[in-house]
Amino acid sequence: MMQIENALAKENSPYLQMHAHNPVHWFPWGKDALTKARNENKLLVISIGYAACHWCHVMEKESFSDQEVASVMNGHFVSIKIDREERPDLDQVFMDVAHLTTGKGGWPLNIIALPNGQPFFAGTYFQKRQWMNLLREVKKLHDNDPLRLKDLSMQIKAGIERMDFVGLVKDSALFTKEVMEKAIEGWMQNVDFVWGGSKGAPKFPMPVEYHFLFSYLQKQDNPVVLDYVDTSLTRMAQGGIYDHLGGGFARYSVDEYWKVPHFEKMLYDQGQLVEVYSIAHMVTGNPLYKRVVKETIAFVKRELQSEEGGFFASLDADSEGREGKFYVWTYQEIRDVLAGDADLFCDVFNITEQGNWECGNNILFQSSAMGDIAVRSGLESEELEEKISKCKDLLFERRQCRKRPLLDNKILTSWNAIMIKGLVMAYKATGEEEYLSDAIKTSEFIKDTAFRDDGGLWRSLKGEKGVINGFLDDYALLIDAWIELYMASFEEKWIELAHTLCEYVSAHFFNDDNQLFYYTSVKDDPLLVRKSETSDNVIPASNSVMAINLYRLSKYYLNKEAYHTSCQMLKNLSGRIDEHGKYYANWQRLKLFFIYENFELVLSGNSKDKEHKDILKRFDPFVFIASGDHTIPIAKGKDSDEVVFHLCKNNCCHLPMSSYKEVLQKLKEL
Repeated sequence: MMQIENALAKENSPYLQMHAHNPVHWFPWGKDALTKARNENKLLVISIGYAACHWCHVMEKESFSDQEVASVMNGHFVSIKIDREERPDLDQVFMDVAHLTTGKGGWPLNIIALPNGQPFFAGTYFQKRQWMNLLREVKKLHDNDPLRLKDLSMQIKAGIERMDFVGLVKDSALFTKEVMEKAIEGWMQNVDFVWGGSKGAPKFPMPVEYHFLFSYLQKQDNPVVLDYVDTSLTRMAQGGIYDHLGGGFARYSVDEYWKVPHFEKMLYDQGQLVEVYSIAHMVTGNPLYKRVVKETIAFVKRELQSEEGGFFASLDADSEGREGKFYVWTYQEIRDVLAGDADLFCDVFNITEQGNWECGNNILFQSSAMGDIAVRSGLESEELEEKISKCKDLLFERRQCRKRPLLDNKILTSWNAIMIKGLVMAYKATGEEEYLSDAIKTSEFIKDTAFRDDGGLWRSLKGEKGVINGFLDDYALLIDAWIELYMASFEEKWIELAHTLCEYVSAHFFNDDNQLFYYTSVKDDPLLVRKSETSDNVIPASNSVMAINLYRLSKYYLNKEAYHTSCQMLKNLSGRIDEHGKYYANWQRLKLFFIYENFELVLSGNSKDKEHKDILKRFDPFVFIASGDHTIPIAKGKDSDEVVFHLCKNNCCHLPMSSYKEVLQKLKEL
């Protein structure tokens, strides 16, 4: 008997391929589906999800694999499946529909639209019965009162346009420390000083916030903020959200204690958290943070890296049809593997005979510091660490025999850029040359495979060639990563490529009306609205990243226009930034550049490698470094045979200095 196959069978996305054998006649997003809907006057069902999404899998099994559901969808609708990670432009628009009409969102995201593509309904997960009833009701409405649905769709379109509006702010007032302090003070009212993160549940790691706060702490002594960040990073590293055996972080915790994770592992979380824990180690010297960096990178390289050097998108939350099965343990399993050390391990990671989670299973999480456990167990700290490390190795080996979660082997340009930057920061924090080599290897892979013939980028690199025209985050995050890679490697091609991509973005994404950037290129097909991404979330907004890119590149290329565009972008969002600080954390990081002194440091000399590494060890986001033997404008006229430091501001330089110690003293004075 031949297996059913629909139009998704030819798609690259593993998520779309999961639905290729559904009885539903799925189409990918494109002209074929949209033309069919118009020609046959059928409503569109647009269902959006991603490979690591637990409830997406549930709905696929309950509804989309069901013949009864399929007969209704095939008979009366044209059905489109979208991988949100491949098409975040569509996901943004349709998620706005959900927020506008229901006040909430999530995945799977299910949209029903008119034959012309204009949406009039949005929802998330539905049980089979609910889904069937919904489809029948909207079909009846379409047959009996189509004007009502058209009117509703027009109201939704107008509402989305209002949601996305950002005007041009002409106020020339300077950004002030006082306004920022007030924003942070309000921010601290809603954080959890005991467990870290925001108050309540669920809890998401928010590396964008922590990165900003570490930058802020370089200019302001604020013990309250430092305590909050330190508590958050420590609790996450001890919690069940962290994989204590294999390294890496789950997407989020369903509770307020970081204990029970939603078990999928996303590349963008790993890259950003490697970056933040690297910064944390540079600032505090805490060995826990360094261990987390090393273990997380080991996980990413072991389980998410392609042979060519790119990184895959994610690991699923489920295995064998059960969420978290790959990661949890029964009490007896622990005893069988660890024998005499089982009691100690169970004490460290809160393992109980009844199970600390559901169905008698245990999630590994710490609630006590290792020093406290050493005292009550009568062991020296080093001995305890050694014993626990051996236990972890044994359990990891046993876990490797289990059926693994599904790998989503898409290679996304933007997420790889995030990982490149994480590797660069890890190199700076640890001095491990391997991490810099890894960052360069992935960058070379991206350089060789992600560029289109027109100088733009592909978004998804799975398969023999790239697919889907790149979006603003692909450019913004790659430019950001390559600026960091230039500073760490002193290979000039990375800053040159960053500059070239920035010019491409200005030509293809810029909105002249408000001097922000659209999320989609002028080469993309028009959507319901052309959106601009402005608020920072689990990943910083592509506009905030571009604004920082413009600021930094303006220093390297002495480009006043880029500087003023960056400033204008910040002005446009200043009201939102000041009122809703934590949701604009990366914009706040840019604001620091306009409030506080920042400098360019050009290092020259034939034997400057040691001094270069000394500079990299110190976390100072307010000093942009360059090599004096390069051709970029900031380096012009600063080459020399002897080691020389040129400390500059706006291309006005102090007298050359011969040691980094002198530079630090001058920075302290300034």
